[in-house]
Amino acid sequence: MNTNYADNNHLILMGKVTSEKRFSHEIYGECFYIFDLEVPRLSDTADIIPVTISERLIQDEKMSVGSKVLIRGQFRSYNSYENEKNKLILTVFAKDIFYEQEIEEQIETEESKDSTSNEVILTGYICKKPIYRQTPFGREIADLLLAVNRAYNKSDYIPAIAWGRTARFCQNLEVGTEVKVTGRVQSRSYEKKFEDGTSITKVAYEVSIGSLEVIDEKEDAGEENNQEAM
Repeated sequence: MNTNYADNNHLILMGKVTSEKRFSHEIYGECFYIFDLEVPRLSDTADIIPVTISERLIQDEKMSVGSKVLIRGQFRSYNSYENEKNKLILTVFAKDIFYEQEIEEQIETEESKDSTSNEVILTGYICKKPIYRQTPFGREIADLLLAVNRAYNKSDYIPAIAWGRTARFCQNLEVGTEVKVTGRVQSRSYEKKFEDGTSITKVAYEVSIGSLEVIDEKEDAGEENNQEAM
């Protein structure tokens, strides 16, 4: 079992601040805030990702709306109880932030500039049977839910989506299978309809899987199954 929790969940995001910070919570006298980060995709669209950050990392004069930042941290979840219902909330937890003047130096430590814009690496366990489906246009998709261990007997429950032949492979994964995924954090808008006919637009956050490995503790690492996305 992997007990190096820092390696279980690691991400890098680089983008533009699109909101003022807003208070989230306080733990042992340390205040945490949330702000929105716009992270461009290779297409003309962008993902708007919520980032949770400690007051101890914030430099107000450098983190204004429109400023460019690079975040290193983890993709985390927590439960929120609303109207007697349990809701899974996803957020990026910033362990480090680099402001515009510092970003170029950080980029030079990465293999390429592209790799620093939006990358997340998770090692966790399949905790729900993957749901495989095809779109009306024949595109293959599989929805996964990963339990990623964190320190102090906590876990993050991270939804992920696989495509193409990786999706086809995932449909046969059993609950409890340990996997390592590499991908990007994405935001997705959808319409939630109610029984009275009304609807509201909501935003979901998930990991779009680029590659997936099944970790088999009974075999050598070199014999792990490796499925690359199309």
